Amino acid sequence: MSKGIVTRLRLSSLRLRLVVVFALVALTAAVAASGIAYWLNREAVLTRTQDGALNDFRQEMQNRAATLPLRPTQEDLRRTAELMATGSANYQVLLLGERDAGKPIVGASDPDDFTLADVPRPLREAVDTERPVTEANPYPYHLFWQRTERNGTPYLVGGTRIDGGGPAGYMFKSLAAEKADLNSLAWSLGIATALAVAGSVLLAQVAATTVLRPVHRLGEAAKQLGEGKLDTRLRVTGADELADLTRTFNSAAESLQKKVADMSAREESSRRFVADMSHELRTPLTALTAVTEVLEDEQDSLDPMIAPAVALVVSETRRLNDLVENLMEVTRFDAGTARLVLDEVDIADQITACIDARAWLDAVDLDAERGIVAPLDPRRLDVILANLIGNALKHGGSPVRVSVRTEEDELVIAVRDHGPGIPEEVLPHVFDRFYKASASRPRSEGSGLGLSIAMENALIHGGSITAANSVGEDGAVDGAVFVLRLPLDASGITREVQTRSSQGEVEEA
Repeated sequence: MSKGIVTRLRLSSLRLRLVVVFALVALTAAVAASGIAYWLNREAVLTRTQDGALNDFRQEMQNRAATLPLRPTQEDLRRTAELMATGSANYQVLLLGERDAGKPIVGASDPDDFTLADVPRPLREAVDTERPVTEANPYPYHLFWQRTERNGTPYLVGGTRIDGGGPAGYMFKSLAAEKADLNSLAWSLGIATALAVAGSVLLAQVAATTVLRPVHRLGEAAKQLGEGKLDTRLRVTGADELADLTRTFNSAAESLQKKVADMSAREESSRRFVADMSHELRTPLTALTAVTEVLEDEQDSLDPMIAPAVALVVSETRRLNDLVENLMEVTRFDAGTARLVLDEVDIADQITACIDARAWLDAVDLDAERGIVAPLDPRRLDVILANLIGNALKHGGSPVRVSVRTEEDELVIAVRDHGPGIPEEVLPHVFDRFYKASASRPRSEGSGLGLSIAMENALIHGGSITAANSVGEDGAVDGAVFVLRLPLDASGITREVQTRSSQGEVEEA
């Protein structure tokens, strides 16, 4: 078996199963056929040899031993045994008679090769046993035989007695030639079985290739479909089950392409609607912002009855302005037009500036060594930090601790609060857009987009943000921890993002 076939067998479990099944079926059939053939041939060979030798021995006993006198001499027995052994059956003969009553004598054709000790005792007892003569049994003595083995060589031993008080005769024939023939037959059948198994493996390879080639094409097509190549189709050949499967795949791919196209069109329409709406809202929001700034400056001189309403208008206008800005940012990410503008940023200075700009210095503890510099987008890093720290202050409570460290080629910024933590059922959704932890509180001060925008800004840097609960020494939850991981060198990611953004702008145009 070639190396290529072995490799394919290792890589394809279905191919291996087909080969194993073919091999087992062929092995079972070959072993069964070989076993039956061997058994039939063995019985035929042994029966033919045995019947020929026994019939010849019976005939010799009738022709020669029966002519001996009732009280033969040992020489008579020996000479008769030698004459009986000279036949074509090639066996040794031993004749057992009586010189006088109770005085047995033995004559052997070859005393060195065959003696009375070589005759099994049960065979001698069967030969010497006289049976009643009846209509069903006309003879008192019969011919008996037995297969035995001496020094690893099989022999056939037969014996009978002359009716009327004549001598008993035994024959001793070697079956070594038949054993050699049967061993040759067994080797031949073994080789045939091995060839049958090898042939079945090759046939299994051909069958597996025939069956698995369309399956492999289907797998490759499904992989391309999963990679976004929705125009992938397969050529249909034949009219078997695999052809039906190919047609089903093509139909499913066509349906998927149509549905994805419809979804993309609806998504594009929704994205354009959000972008257009955000753009349209910016103009009136600019006017509202200007008015609210004037109202805020004059709030102290307003009538106490309308001052709360003015404060509500100011806060809601700012909230609406933040929501529109966040929506604009989200549409840039969705459209693929967001860009990184990298600059060498001192991380400690950047975090300090973010905290100072929002007057959080008294509520935030910073643990960051100076001198950690990385090429990042300062604006986007500020957005990430503002959202993470602001979320910790709003929902977790002081003190909030921000720690900075480096791990190999990553910058790690952890923001930890000491609040009640994040419920376990909320953890998987903290970065989802507009996700509300409680259905009874559908409205909050934030837009519901802060953490999702922070995640998008981390991803565009090639980083990530994870959220988890911190456990204290007593095993209780002691606040939440958000961990920001950014690469220390984002230059390669910048080129990729800019290329993708440029393509997005071309498509928009």
